[in-house]
This record gives sequence, structure tokens and C-alpha cells, in this order.
Amino acid sequence: MAVGRLVPWLAIGFGCGVILYFAIDRERAVWATLVLVVAAVTIAVLLRHRPLGFPLALGIAAGACGFAAATIKCAVIAHPVLSAPLWNVEIAGFVEMREERERSDRITLRVEKMSGERVSEMLERIRVSLRKRTAPSVGEFVQFKARLSPPLEPLRPGGYDFARDMYFQRIGASGFVLGQPPRAPGPRLRYAMAIDAMRETIDQRMRAVLPGDRGAIASALITGKRDAISAPVNEAMYVSGLGHVLSISGYHMAVVAGMVFFAIRALFALFGAFANRHPIKKWAAPRLPPSAHSS
Repeated sequence: MAVGRLVPWLAIGFGCGVILYFAIDRERAVWATLVLVVAAVTIAVLLRHRPLGFPLALGIAAGACGFAAATIKCAVIAHPVLSAPLWNVEIAGFVEMREERERSDRITLRVEKMSGERVSEMLERIRVSLRKRTAPSVGEFVQFKARLSPPLEPLRPGGYDFARDMYFQRIGASGFVLGQPPRAPGPRLRYAMAIDAMRETIDQRMRAVLPGDRGAIASALITGKRDAISAPVNEAMYVSGLGHVLSISGYHMAVVAGMVFFAIRALFALFGAFANRHPIKKWAAPRLPPSAHSS
């Protein structure tokens, strides 16, 4: 078998290794999986001249890499998760994310201090809701009392698993703020504050130029802020199967646009006489006339 024909099978072998990880009930040590990867790759290298042994060894090595990748990923994101509800918990930390919702605000907090009755271990991150227009800015250090609950399990069999989504975001609990959280400046997260301020400025500008849901959708694609989209339009996007367009927040679109720009500019550069006389960089990024935008 030609070596080039083995390349597509590497992804299949890698996926089989990931499936094997989830099929095993017990967690494996990271060092053991790394030893397995080194041994499998070494055997594949030694058998590289064997027509039958090399494909088999290469498949085993790809599976070992998939198994090791899943093991390392699990070890990296491992964090404490709340197991039972807690009341009147004293919490202090830095605001990492701020969301404006229809009836309340919500923040994701990187916990620095956590104390209260039945608090056995400190969580890494929590997500709490508070009254409308009272959420502190990203980067601020806040202290408050909250009621915390474990991550919500699926509401029905086969339904959306909130707990799994929160686990991979390293969020160990959710809840409600009791009272008004005091605010204090957080110098350690000034970079996050600057980025959030830029997103807010872009969001306000776009929604001022394009009022209504058009501006809200345009802002969601650029900044990722989806809270201004009305409920009927948001539901229609997900029912029609276009909800993923809002989820990617323009990242994939920017990647595709960049690839198209690079390809067109490279094509123009192949013709020296044409490239020397015309601005091929501008030609590779054409701008639609105002009439096209309004349509």
C-alpha cells in the first residue's frame, strides 16, 4: 500500500483512540498514555519498510495518539464541580465574562476566595445571575453572597446537557447573587477590560447604523454579542438550522474571507505586468457599493 493512501486513515485511527478512551470506565495516568504513544510511534518507525506491518503499526500509533489526546484534555480541564446546593456563600473573584439578558444580567467569575457553611473546596469558576443593569464590568474584582447550585442536568432524555457544556468551560456551579455586589477595580485583567470595551464600542456603532434585528445580527457575527437579537428572530434562526452562524461569531467567515483574499491576490501576482500597474491588494478585497449593502 502506498504511503500516501495511509494518510486519510490516520484520522480514523485517531478517532478510534478517542472512542476507546470513552469506552474505558477508569481514568488512565497521563504518563502511561505518553509512554504508550512513544512505544507505538517507535514500533511504527522500525517497521516502516514492512509492507504489512507498517500500516498496522501506524494505525495503532494513531489510535494511541487519540487516546493520549483525550486523556491529556481531560487532565487539563479537570476542576472541582459543586455536588450539592449552597446558601449564603461568601465569594470573591474577578469578572471574566459579562452578559446582558432579557430579564437579568449574568457574569462568569474566576473565584479567588470562597467560604461558607458546607464549603469543602474552592471552585475555579462560577456563573451567577444578578439584577438587570447591575453587572460589573469585565476585569473588576467583586465580593458578594450567592446561592449556588450544581450544574443543571439534561431536562429530558437526549436533551441539551448544560452540565457537560459548563464542565468544558471550567464552570463548577451556577446560582444567584444575594443583594448588590460591591465593585472594585481589577488591575490584573486590564487586557480583558480593553477587549470588552472594544466589543462594546463596535456593538453600539453597528446597532446605531443598522437598527433592529439587522444590526443585532451583524453585531453578533462580528463581536459575538447575541443578547440584542429578539426572541422570535433568535428562535427562527435555530429552527431553520442557521443558529450555528451566530455561534461561530464570524470567525469561520473571517477565515474563509482571508483565504479568498490570499488566493485572488496570489492569482493577480502571477501576472507581473498587471501587478505592477494596478493595486492588486485593493482589487483582491472589493467593496460592495452602498446599494448592495442596503439590499
